[in-house]
Amino acid sequence: MICRCLRHPCGGGSNLSQDISYPHEELPAAGTTTAVAPGVEWLRMPLPFALDHINLWLLEDGAGWTAVDTGIALDPVKDAWKSVLASLQPKGRLTRQIVTHFHPDHLGLAAWLERETGAPLAMTLGEYTVAQLVAHQVPPYDLASMAGFFRRHGLDAERIAALERRGNVYRSGVPSIPASYRRLIDGDMLAIGGRDWRVITGYGHAPEHASLYCDALRVLISGDMLLPRISTNVSAFASSPDCDALGLFLESIQALKALPADTLVLPSHGRPFRGLHARVDELVAHHAARCEDLLGACDTPQSAAELIPVLFPREISDAHQTMFAMGEAIAHLTHLEQARPAPRLERVTENGIIRFRKVQ
Repeated sequence: MICRCLRHPCGGGSNLSQDISYPHEELPAAGTTTAVAPGVEWLRMPLPFALDHINLWLLEDGAGWTAVDTGIALDPVKDAWKSVLASLQPKGRLTRQIVTHFHPDHLGLAAWLERETGAPLAMTLGEYTVAQLVAHQVPPYDLASMAGFFRRHGLDAERIAALERRGNVYRSGVPSIPASYRRLIDGDMLAIGGRDWRVITGYGHAPEHASLYCDALRVLISGDMLLPRISTNVSAFASSPDCDALGLFLESIQALKALPADTLVLPSHGRPFRGLHARVDELVAHHAARCEDLLGACDTPQSAAELIPVLFPREISDAHQTMFAMGEAIAHLTHLEQARPAPRLERVTENGIIRFRKVQ
């Protein structure tokens, strides 16, 4: 398995809803911060992908600051952090790190920041464990297991070879991981700067993604679970090949509608926004439409690889995007296979290749 640090190629779920608004027009420059709520600062760090940025957050915490997510391990990101850390000194130093999930753009510099500042890491057990398994290529969280999984779902030898040539790219984004951490559990209340922030775990994008909600501020740090203009990658993995990742993701974002409709959402990508309920509805509709597209193509048995053009009409040009497309296609097909009360697809295996066809 290789980390999903870029959203899926179609960029699906772009919104035009009038119920979604963006209160902050100006983007913070690298190495600077912008206040978005009392005691909450916005940082924007570069990424070397088509998705070219990640949002990080600083929470004022008494005599110090808590960072939420760290950025990928690249020199320009370290340089930006050095500027930010220097600017924090009059008000205190970085004293704590909270990481939403194990992907490199979120966890990549946690060990470096710990060495630079002494700030310890906090994250969920699922995210910390999977980070270690992927970093050390422990089967079935290794490249060979992913290649075999995709091969069984119909990916051709040429594209499998391209994936294998990339090697363990996770290590380039996360060269080291802190040796210990504080475990976060769903429902935990974290006292930060005299306010309570509740941990909300979510599933489908990552093993045990942690978002943070402050009721006093009506602010949700959503991580990758809720993005304003692109749809979060939801993939199937070799480690749990029959897991309904899409079903878990949809349940997780539907649960966020229990929060107030006017909540200010601080996403990992894109601008802060209001319109949480409308955005959840858009994403649910987006995935339902993708499922209908797949059903329409499965009158005869089709593999996930054969169905990539159905989900992603534009050309998938490289191994990185192929990885996303395959994981996403398998997740949608598995969701349709496990639909309740009645499955909408059934699985058939022909010559060792898994295919899906519409239930008659």
